[in-house]
Amino acid sequence: MVAALTAFAPDDCARLVVKIGSSLLVADDGTVRRDWLATLVGELAERQRAGQKIILVSSGAIALGARLLGLEGGGRRSLDDAQAAAAAGQIALSQCWAELLGAHDLRAAQILVTLGDLEDRRRYLNAAATLDRLLRLDAVPVINENDSVATEEIRFGDNDRLAARIGQAARADGIVLLSDVAGLYSADPRRDPAAELIRSVDTIDARIGAMAEGASAMGSGGMASKVEAARIATAAGMPLAIISGQQDAPLTTFAKTGTGTIFTADRAPSAREAWMAGRLTSAGRIAIDAGAARALRDGNSLLAAGVTALNGTFGRGDVVDIADAGGTVIARGLAEYDSDAAAKIMGRKTGELEAILGYAPRSALVHRNHMVLL
Repeated sequence: MVAALTAFAPDDCARLVVKIGSSLLVADDGTVRRDWLATLVGELAERQRAGQKIILVSSGAIALGARLLGLEGGGRRSLDDAQAAAAAGQIALSQCWAELLGAHDLRAAQILVTLGDLEDRRRYLNAAATLDRLLRLDAVPVINENDSVATEEIRFGDNDRLAARIGQAARADGIVLLSDVAGLYSADPRRDPAAELIRSVDTIDARIGAMAEGASAMGSGGMASKVEAARIATAAGMPLAIISGQQDAPLTTFAKTGTGTIFTADRAPSAREAWMAGRLTSAGRIAIDAGAARALRDGNSLLAAGVTALNGTFGRGDVVDIADAGGTVIARGLAEYDSDAAAKIMGRKTGELEAILGYAPRSALVHRNHMVLL
């Protein structure tokens, strides 16, 4: 556990993403919890002086804007209310961060993103370049979803997964999610007094997914979204910690006590693999049989013969999910055929493809060089 803790210390973590949820940043009356936030900013400044670059993912704009505009229901009674609240609240939120960071001679830089900015490869690379330049200029990027223009169909919906995707784009070395709970428990601790805190997770499997219960009172991201963020982060080689932000100086408390849940990461995939693994959307899904699933795990490409079903409309080069016989997505990759051609050749042997398609076929439906296992 000690070794896992050092993964987030300045000496071992050159770039750290810290996500702050609404329920920590905004009080019940819709005002910023400035005293608590000041202790956190003091910690961040100390880490910055120690050489660690900080990237902030900050919720709170809708809650702040609802109070400023006098909107009931925290600004979430309708999409129009949420978008208006976000527009007003984002100004207040950025001013707060700029003021508190400025008190420590740190420069805040605001970036608002939508799901499409990180799902589209070119826009993702542009965001990555901006983040890198800001960090090299010793600025502190403050990231939030652009809720004033996002809709249910084109939004992250929570800042946990946004933090993981920003971590990928910023080439971060670790991610800390500050939460209103101490971490992942074996059961809901609010209902089960025997629930135990899971200190370390090496593999995110069905058992871990079943534990992901509970949600924040004000925030939109419950434990399920945090575990999904951990899956994205660890697939990109970044450890992720879920810790409580209820007390002052939460990062210092975590470093001293180790109280929280750490999702460990081993391998460091290529940048493109990390981007594919972390995507929240895909153009389609390819279902495969057990033999094809074994072949993928052995490092082979996906051949048409192992495909049992297709869903979605996709073109050549689009990102597609690959699911096993049980429906679990086990890989993601770039399609070598469009969905119409794939439907014609699925389940057929390689030697039959030219006669079916009328042209010399490509070697695989998804090539191993353009695929990442999940």
